[in-house]
Amino acid sequence: MSDPLQALGDAELRALVAALIGGRLALPYTSMGVARLVGSDKAGVVAVRLSELAGLGMTPNHVAVVVEAILATRLARPTADDLVELVWTGPDAVGMANRDTGVVVRELFAQAVDSVVVVGYVVYQGREIFRRLAEHLASHPGLLVRLFLDIHRDRPDSSSDEEIVRRFARRFVDQDWPEGYPLPEVYFDPRSLAADPGKQSRLHAKCVVVDRRVALVTSANFTEAAQERNIETGVIVRSARFAASLADHFGALATGGLLRRLNLVG
Repeated sequence: MSDPLQALGDAELRALVAALIGGRLALPYTSMGVARLVGSDKAGVVAVRLSELAGLGMTPNHVAVVVEAILATRLARPTADDLVELVWTGPDAVGMANRDTGVVVRELFAQAVDSVVVVGYVVYQGREIFRRLAEHLASHPGLLVRLFLDIHRDRPDSSSDEEIVRRFARRFVDQDWPEGYPLPEVYFDPRSLAADPGKQSRLHAKCVVVDRRVALVTSANFTEAAQERNIETGVIVRSARFAASLADHFGALATGGLLRRLNLVG
């Protein structure tokens, strides 16, 4: 059963604290005495709860400390507006101020401590896009960086799966990852290499997860145009439960062999 004090509004909690400390609300706690502070609809259950605390040996000042703690905890807790934030690429509308995709991605890369998961569909001019991540990886040797990228067979390419994967790996090292930095782990979906277009898949998701605590889910690919010029939208979610779940989905696909690790040669 929830505590009736938790159901009170901030102003009602402050009124209780002031009345308890000022002596305007004292033992015995009655519905009539409490009603002028929290309203008659809540007064009965609040008076009972205050009496229960008094029965535990709490004075009015002690009860005021409890109520203050409830209020302080509530004020310290982030609101939904603090947990979710719009991210935008493209021209800003008049009167609208949003975080820029490229800036947010670089900030996320730079703040990572334990792990970074990057999921992307198209990578172009990756050396600039991933430079902050590569620098951070070099200065934090224990950092686990995993990239999940799309490798697909273009028609009418009849090359073997192995050859297509080899070409992608060489291009990634030569063109998309900053030269001279430690290489990340890279994974791909082998179904995207199917010769039959009707059986091909695409790793089409675009997201970044940092330390399993914060996630960016976006329409933007990892290209200069998408990060800086196109009209793209995304959202930052500062929720450990959401971020960990997102990272775990890709981790489970890799562990189960549904997404395969790319053999990179530096």
